[in-house]
Amino acid sequence: MFDTERFIEDCRALEAKGDGQPAIHQLLTRAVSEPSEMLKALGEPGRAGVTKLYHDASLTILNIIWGPYMTLLPHNHQMWAVIGIYTGREDNIFWRRLPGDGDGRVEAAGAKAMSVKDCAPLGKDIIHSVTNPVPRLTGAIHVYGGDFFNEPRSEWDSETLVEKPYDVERNMRRFEESNTMLRAS
Repeated sequence: MFDTERFIEDCRALEAKGDGQPAIHQLLTRAVSEPSEMLKALGEPGRAGVTKLYHDASLTILNIIWGPYMTLLPHNHQMWAVIGIYTGREDNIFWRRLPGDGDGRVEAAGAKAMSVKDCAPLGKDIIHSVTNPVPRLTGAIHVYGGDFFNEPRSEWDSETLVEKPYDVERNMRRFEESNTMLRAS
Protein backbone atom coordinates (compact mmCIF):
# COMPACT_ATOMS: atom_id res chain seq x y z
CA MET A 1 0.00 0.00 0.00
CA PHE A 2 1.30 3.47 -0.91
CA ASP A 3 1.66 5.79 2.07
CA THR A 4 2.39 9.39 1.08
CA GLU A 5 4.09 10.33 4.35
CA ARG A 6 6.25 7.20 4.29
CA PHE A 7 7.22 7.91 0.66
CA ILE A 8 8.26 11.45 1.61
CA GLU A 9 10.30 10.21 4.58
CA ASP A 10 11.98 7.54 2.44
CA CYS A 11 12.88 10.14 -0.22
CA ARG A 12 14.27 12.48 2.45
CA ALA A 13 16.35 9.70 3.99
CA LEU A 14 17.74 8.62 0.61
CA GLU A 15 18.64 12.20 -0.31
CA ALA A 16 20.26 12.78 3.10
CA LYS A 17 22.38 9.62 2.68
CA GLY A 18 23.60 10.94 -0.67
CA ASP A 19 21.84 8.19 -2.67
CA GLY A 20 19.58 10.76 -4.36
CA GLN A 21 18.33 10.17 -7.85
CA PRO A 22 19.19 6.47 -8.44
CA ALA A 23 17.66 5.30 -5.16
CA ILE A 24 14.63 7.59 -5.45
CA HIS A 25 14.13 6.32 -9.01
CA GLN A 26 13.92 2.76 -7.63
CA LEU A 27 11.58 3.88 -4.83
CA LEU A 28 9.22 5.71 -7.22
CA THR A 29 9.33 2.82 -9.71
CA ARG A 30 8.05 0.52 -6.96
CA ALA A 31 5.37 3.03 -5.97
CA VAL A 32 3.92 3.49 -9.47
CA SER A 33 3.97 -0.26 -10.06
CA GLU A 34 0.77 -0.30 -7.97
CA PRO A 35 -1.19 2.63 -9.42
CA SER A 36 -4.46 1.65 -7.72
CA GLU A 37 -2.73 1.98 -4.33
CA MET A 38 -1.42 5.42 -5.28
CA LEU A 39 -4.90 6.49 -6.36
CA LYS A 40 -6.31 5.32 -3.01
CA ALA A 41 -3.71 7.37 -1.14
CA LEU A 42 -3.68 10.48 -3.35
CA GLY A 43 -7.28 10.41 -4.56
CA GLU A 44 -8.66 10.27 -8.06
CA PRO A 45 -7.55 13.44 -9.87
CA GLY A 46 -10.39 15.93 -10.19
CA ARG A 47 -8.62 18.97 -11.65
CA ALA A 48 -5.30 20.00 -13.17
CA GLY A 49 -2.79 21.44 -10.75
CA VAL A 50 0.42 21.15 -8.80
CA THR A 51 0.26 19.91 -5.21
CA LYS A 52 3.36 20.33 -3.09
CA LEU A 53 3.88 17.16 -1.06
CA TYR A 54 7.29 18.17 0.30
CA HIS A 55 9.70 21.04 -0.25
CA ASP A 56 13.05 22.14 1.16
CA ALA A 57 16.38 23.35 -0.22
CA SER A 58 17.54 19.89 -1.32
CA LEU A 59 14.32 18.05 -2.26
CA THR A 60 10.91 18.84 -3.75
CA ILE A 61 8.12 16.29 -4.20
CA LEU A 62 5.08 17.26 -6.28
CA ASN A 63 1.86 15.57 -7.31
CA ILE A 64 1.25 17.04 -10.77
CA ILE A 65 -2.09 16.60 -12.48
CA TRP A 66 -1.97 17.43 -16.19
CA GLY A 67 -5.22 18.54 -17.82
CA PRO A 68 -6.48 16.83 -20.98
CA TYR A 69 -4.24 17.74 -23.95
CA MET A 70 -2.29 20.18 -21.76
CA THR A 71 1.23 21.15 -22.90
CA LEU A 72 4.07 22.98 -21.16
CA LEU A 73 6.75 24.73 -23.21
CA PRO A 74 10.30 23.40 -23.36
CA HIS A 75 11.91 24.15 -19.99
CA ASN A 76 14.74 23.05 -17.75
CA HIS A 77 14.91 22.40 -14.02
CA GLN A 78 18.62 22.95 -13.24
CA MET A 79 18.41 19.86 -11.00
CA TRP A 80 17.81 16.13 -11.45
CA ALA A 81 14.26 14.81 -11.44
CA VAL A 82 12.39 11.51 -11.32
CA ILE A 83 8.89 11.26 -12.83
CA GLY A 84 6.45 8.42 -12.15
CA ILE A 85 3.03 8.08 -13.80
CA TYR A 86 0.18 6.62 -11.75
CA THR A 87 -2.74 7.47 -14.05
CA GLY A 88 -3.02 8.69 -17.66
CA ARG A 89 -0.08 9.47 -19.91
CA GLU A 90 2.70 12.04 -20.23
CA ASP A 91 4.70 12.61 -23.43
CA ASN A 92 8.08 14.29 -23.14
CA ILE A 93 10.03 15.84 -25.98
CA PHE A 94 13.70 16.30 -25.14
CA TRP A 95 15.54 19.30 -26.57
CA ARG A 96 19.19 20.27 -27.03
CA ARG A 97 20.72 23.70 -27.38
CA LEU A 98 21.82 24.66 -30.88
CA PRO A 99 25.61 25.04 -30.79
CA GLY A 100 26.82 28.57 -31.37
CA ASP A 101 23.30 30.07 -31.32
CA GLY A 102 23.40 33.42 -29.53
CA ASP A 103 19.67 33.30 -28.72
CA GLY A 104 19.91 30.01 -26.83
CA ARG A 105 17.56 28.30 -29.28
CA VAL A 106 16.90 24.57 -29.04
CA GLU A 107 16.03 21.72 -31.38
CA ALA A 108 14.20 18.47 -30.70
CA ALA A 109 16.55 15.63 -29.80
CA GLY A 110 14.30 12.78 -28.69
CA ALA A 111 11.05 11.80 -27.04
CA LYS A 112 9.60 9.46 -24.44
CA ALA A 113 5.96 8.45 -24.04
CA MET A 114 5.20 7.55 -20.43
CA SER A 115 2.15 5.57 -19.38
CA VAL A 116 0.82 4.21 -16.10
CA LYS A 117 3.57 2.40 -14.15
CA ASP A 118 6.37 4.15 -16.08
CA CYS A 119 9.09 5.96 -14.18
CA ALA A 120 11.99 7.94 -15.67
CA PRO A 121 14.98 9.87 -14.36
CA LEU A 122 15.88 13.23 -15.90
CA GLY A 123 19.39 14.63 -15.63
CA LYS A 124 20.25 18.05 -14.22
CA ASP A 125 20.78 19.57 -17.67
CA ILE A 126 17.73 18.09 -19.44
CA ILE A 127 15.46 20.42 -21.38
CA HIS A 128 12.01 18.95 -22.03
CA SER A 129 8.44 19.85 -22.89
CA VAL A 130 5.48 17.91 -21.52
CA THR A 131 2.14 17.04 -23.10
CA ASN A 132 -0.78 15.07 -21.76
CA PRO A 133 -1.97 13.50 -25.04
CA VAL A 134 -5.13 11.88 -23.65
CA PRO A 135 -8.63 13.35 -23.13
CA ARG A 136 -8.55 12.91 -19.35
CA LEU A 137 -6.43 13.96 -16.38
CA THR A 138 -2.97 12.47 -15.94
CA GLY A 139 -1.38 12.06 -12.50
CA ALA A 140 2.36 11.93 -11.90
CA ILE A 141 4.69 12.20 -8.95
CA HIS A 142 7.69 14.41 -9.71
CA VAL A 143 10.67 14.33 -7.34
CA TYR A 144 13.35 17.01 -7.78
CA GLY A 145 16.84 17.08 -6.29
CA GLY A 146 16.65 20.68 -5.13
CA ASP A 147 14.43 23.66 -4.43
CA PHE A 148 12.11 23.50 -7.44
CA PHE A 149 10.35 26.76 -6.56
CA ASN A 150 13.38 28.99 -6.11
CA GLU A 151 15.90 27.72 -8.67
CA PRO A 152 16.27 30.18 -11.58
CA ARG A 153 15.62 28.34 -14.82
CA SER A 154 14.64 28.85 -18.44
CA GLU A 155 11.83 28.09 -20.83
CA TRP A 156 11.78 28.39 -24.60
CA ASP A 157 9.26 30.27 -26.73
CA SER A 158 6.79 27.94 -28.47
CA GLU A 159 7.24 29.55 -31.90
CA THR A 160 10.81 30.83 -32.02
CA LEU A 161 12.37 28.33 -29.56
CA VAL A 162 14.39 31.24 -28.11
CA GLU A 163 15.41 30.97 -24.46
CA LYS A 164 13.84 33.25 -21.86
CA PRO A 165 13.41 33.22 -18.05
CA TYR A 166 10.91 30.66 -16.74
CA ASP A 167 7.58 32.29 -15.88
CA VAL A 168 6.09 30.41 -12.90
CA GLU A 169 2.86 32.42 -12.82
CA ARG A 170 2.16 31.88 -16.52
CA ASN A 171 2.76 28.16 -16.20
CA MET A 172 0.42 27.94 -13.18
CA ARG A 173 -2.21 29.77 -15.27
CA ARG A 174 -1.91 26.99 -17.87
CA PHE A 175 -3.24 24.56 -15.25
CA GLU A 176 -6.20 26.86 -14.53
CA GLU A 177 -6.86 27.33 -18.26
CA SER A 178 -6.89 23.56 -18.59
CA ASN A 179 -9.44 23.34 -15.74
CA THR A 180 -11.66 25.89 -17.50
CA MET A 181 -11.59 23.79 -20.68
CA LEU A 182 -12.24 20.61 -18.67
CA ARG A 183 -15.35 22.15 -17.04
CA ALA A 184 -16.61 23.33 -20.44
CA SER A 185 -16.37 19.89 -22.02
